[in-house]
Order: sequence, then C-alpha cells, then structure tokens
Amino acid sequence: MVATPSTMLPLGTQVPEFSLPDVVTGKTVSSRELSEGKAALVMFICNHCPFVKHVMDELGRLGEDYVPQGVRIVAINSNDVETYPQDDAENMRDLATTRRWRFPFLLDEEQDVAKSFRAACTPDFFVFDGGGRLVYRGQLDESRPNNEVAVTGRDLRGALDAVLAGRAVSSEQIPSLGCNIKWKHGKQPDYFG
Repeated sequence: MVATPSTMLPLGTQVPEFSLPDVVTGKTVSSRELSEGKAALVMFICNHCPFVKHVMDELGRLGEDYVPQGVRIVAINSNDVETYPQDDAENMRDLATTRRWRFPFLLDEEQDVAKSFRAACTPDFFVFDGGGRLVYRGQLDESRPNNEVAVTGRDLRGALDAVLAGRAVSSEQIPSLGCNIKWKHGKQPDYFG
C-alpha cells in the first residue's frame, strides 16, 4: 500500500466552485450551499481505499456531531470508476445508505473538482470558515492502518471546533495520507510536479 500525502492547498484559498450529483438523493449539490453554514468540511474519499476504510466510522461520527452545529459537510469521490468499479455510483449509494451518513456523497466523474481542490489522496480533508476561506487542510488524526493509534479525528475536530468558537485555526497542519486518487488514464494533474 503506497501512501500519497495531500498537496496542502494554500490557506486562505476560497472554496472552489462545483456542482455535483449526490448519489443517494440524485439532487445536485453546489459549493454555494457550503457558504450557508458556520463552517464547511469537504472530504475526498472513496469506497475501496484501506485508509478510508480505517476511518469510516469516524466519518459518520463527524456528520452526527457537526451537522447539527451548522457545519456543511460533503464527501466527494473522484476516482476513475471505469478502472475502479467498486467506487461507482451504485456502490457509493450502498455505502452511504448503509452507513446512514448525514451528508451528501458526491460523484466527481470528470475529476474536475478534485483538480480544483488540488486533492491528491483518499482521504483528503478541507475545512472552510463561514466566509468560504480555507482554514485547514490536512490529516484527520495520527491514526493509519496498522499503526495501532486509535482513530479520534483529533486534528480535524480541533479545526472545526476552532471555527465554530470563532478562534483562529493553527497553521501548523500535517498533510493527510492515503491512497492516491485514481486518475483517468493514470494521468496525474500537473500540480504533482
């Protein structure tokens, strides 16, 4: 299992615009809806990645804990579903409904949204304040598959709690680590250098 770190999009970046289908409801969800909350969390995830599977329970808890506090949360799958059919819309819908997620699970079939966020891995996390400015991008916590550290969501929860309390989020942030996004035709975007 090769681990890819997140690219660490510059803090202060405005939330990139997007409009994607929710695989559960069929409704289109746009980036404009994120600005209707006190904060927004965008998570790039997928069904099959062992790093995502490792934190799957915590993803659900984030929805349960933060949606009622006014945080807008979306999960986005940008993997190439032709090469990785286990990440297709039907399997995404099954996962989201089985897990009873309180947030939309969006399919970025063209991968344009992942590119606009400079997303690199699954999971990859982005927190925006109420003004749509990026205040956190990085790891959920220090837990990884097989490192025997408990999944707590400490780093990401700390950022969300700070935004909700009106405090500044520390700029000391550790990149997320996970499977690389499965790009169409194996072609990585140019921001990987």
